[in-house]
Amino acid sequence: MDRFAALTTFVAVAERNGFAPAGRHLGMSPPAVTRTIAALERHLGASLFRRSTRSIALTEEGAAFLHRARDILAELGEAEREVMGGQSAPRGELHVTAPVIFGRLHVLPVVTELLARYRDLSVRLMLLDRNIRLVEEGIDVAVRIGELRDSSLRAVAVGSVRQVVVASPAYLARRGRPAHPRELSGHDTIAGDNARTGAHWRFGPRSRGMAVTPRLTVTSIDAQLAAVLAGQGLANVLSYQAAEGLASGRLCSVLDEHAPPPIPIYLIFDASRARTPAVRLFIDGMRERAKAGNWN
Repeated sequence: MDRFAALTTFVAVAERNGFAPAGRHLGMSPPAVTRTIAALERHLGASLFRRSTRSIALTEEGAAFLHRARDILAELGEAEREVMGGQSAPRGELHVTAPVIFGRLHVLPVVTELLARYRDLSVRLMLLDRNIRLVEEGIDVAVRIGELRDSSLRAVAVGSVRQVVVASPAYLARRGRPAHPRELSGHDTIAGDNARTGAHWRFGPRSRGMAVTPRLTVTSIDAQLAAVLAGQGLANVLSYQAAEGLASGRLCSVLDEHAPPPIPIYLIFDASRARTPAVRLFIDGMRERAKAGNWN
């Protein structure tokens, strides 16, 4: 058994959630992929996948082995690039995840610049307003907004954003501008479905909660902002989410002097991935954009 080929096939199956997609990526037939995985499982004496008629999933042993397999393939790829003189040129596929709006505004430009510069690089960019598990989903780098939980993953700070309470000019003309968070009780509010934007908005240097009674609760930032633009009330969002509306004058911010401390933005990744050219260049690109941009 060619163990390098077996590891490559195993990682492809895990990252693409199937034998057929992995085969298409590797230029192998599905039966050949199945035989390779079966041979690897016999060699290891462990099942790497739970199979059903419609899907596959990593077993506990498979998830642990995936982490090590990626490290081995990354180290080998780096060694090959050093010998071939291509140490700084990324190639292969970079997997990145980020929140939807932040990803569209600030991650996609970094990705497109990398793609324009490096023809041997491809990128899978997953824009999701929820956190996903990096190892299981095959993610190289994730953008996280907010304080991080303890983790074995490495984190690099690349700036911060602010909380901003916004309303349309028409709403403020009709209902008045609140001067203090306690005045929110006399206003219509539009809430999100998470802890920060739900029924308790935070204000002041100690981020103390202020209860609000939303007239509208929605599950997406786009819908919140659409409702604000329609004059339905005040919403508590992040500065980058409201940046376009604020710049155009379609939105106004209120209670800025009562805002809580800035919220950090991190890139998180497995420490072993930091040595790969694609990850290193992506991190550098995000740092440069943070310096040049206005995320606050």
